[in-house]
Amino acid sequence: MDGNRRFAWSQDLDKKIGHRHGKDKLKEVLDWVLDLGIPYLTVYALSTENVSGRDIEELDALYALYINGFDEMRTDSRIHNNKVKVRAVGRLELLPKEVQDAIKRAEDDTADYDDFLFTICLAYGGREEIVDAVRNVAQDHAKGKITLEDINTEEISNRLYTANLPDPDLVIRTSGEERISNFLLWQIAYSELHFTDVYWPSFSRNDFYDAIDSYQKRKRRYGG
Repeated sequence: MDGNRRFAWSQDLDKKIGHRHGKDKLKEVLDWVLDLGIPYLTVYALSTENVSGRDIEELDALYALYINGFDEMRTDSRIHNNKVKVRAVGRLELLPKEVQDAIKRAEDDTADYDDFLFTICLAYGGREEIVDAVRNVAQDHAKGKITLEDINTEEISNRLYTANLPDPDLVIRTSGEERISNFLLWQIAYSELHFTDVYWPSFSRNDFYDAIDSYQKRKRRYGG
């Protein structure tokens, strides 16, 4: 979900306003996903680089939005009527306790749902995710729980933050950047990629349908 700040600058708005528009846009996109019956939506909200690299004032504003957003989901009829399980993945221990608490509240209140899975990547990095998975494998190998022969792609996949998710079919990136930027590096080996110049807060239903249409027209192949 790229382009909140550039959207704000283009409208001569404060960055906080751009992030607020981005949060509102995510609500719309979730509606579109639910309308189409797509069972999984995963969004990249905050990278590990953002946690260490952005100024404190901007981070505090983002954290306040996350707390508000997770608490809103707990009382959102769309979440409960559609049985949407909400969860966050990443190095969540890097986030302030107030954000972690808000995440837990939303996860606890939707834990019994299984029709849709809405995953928010926070303090997340694809390389870091792989490192954490490999460390977990190495620990089990050192304890004698698995042999070298047991270590394969499935074993790594089962230890990722997204272990209970299928690999994504389609990755959409907004704002004109045509790169992955450390998002689901392991999981998107065979995903279709769609890039659009539109800033995230300006991303429209038509832009979303264009991405879906582009995906449907491509010939899906696996294994190269």
